[in-house]
Amino acid sequence: MGNENPRKLHLGKKQSAGKALLETNELIFRPSDGSPRLKIPFSTIKSAQAVGGELLLETAVGPISFTLGQTAEKWCQKILHPKTRAEKLGLKPETQVSLLGGFDPEFLKELRAATRNISEDKVNPAGDLIFLSVDSTKQLTTQIAKTTRTIKGATALWIVYPKGKTEITENEVISAGRKSGLKDVKVVGFSPTHTALKFVLPLSSR
Repeated sequence: MGNENPRKLHLGKKQSAGKALLETNELIFRPSDGSPRLKIPFSTIKSAQAVGGELLLETAVGPISFTLGQTAEKWCQKILHPKTRAEKLGLKPETQVSLLGGFDPEFLKELRAATRNISEDKVNPAGDLIFLSVDSTKQLTTQIAKTTRTIKGATALWIVYPKGKTEITENEVISAGRKSGLKDVKVVGFSPTHTALKFVLPLSSR
């Protein structure tokens, strides 16, 4: 669900065609020839600039350039000025948030710094965002049915779940949301260990 472009990569003297994908905190390049993909975390990029449609990066593995055309400047700015987690999740001082389940202390600290309108372990019917933390598909199935009944209007539901676990997968989260009548609209790398998927009611159901 990031920004993707079919482009060329230049790494030293090597040139490779493929698809470049800009995620929330990393840039991924998938070569067309089936070679292993290249993953470049923003934290490893020493400098970035856009020149003549080229995205020029200084990285831990050396200089890398991507031929992106008009997209180069936009991607450069996103790399140089990445959004905070709070911004990606849509948290503002006036945002009314409901928390269901357990969350790590770092997120709770960020949340409380962003807004004081927080309802824990219960849903605020007039709220803007609901954060539901689940660790397994069984827990998700039980919780999402109960939570969905409380969603009205433009209230959004963020489902936060572990990455790379067989107990729960992205497809299972998306499927559960859709079966509950919701529409998946955004994905965010919530933390090194968790992903967050955002769901809303379709306009026809509001």
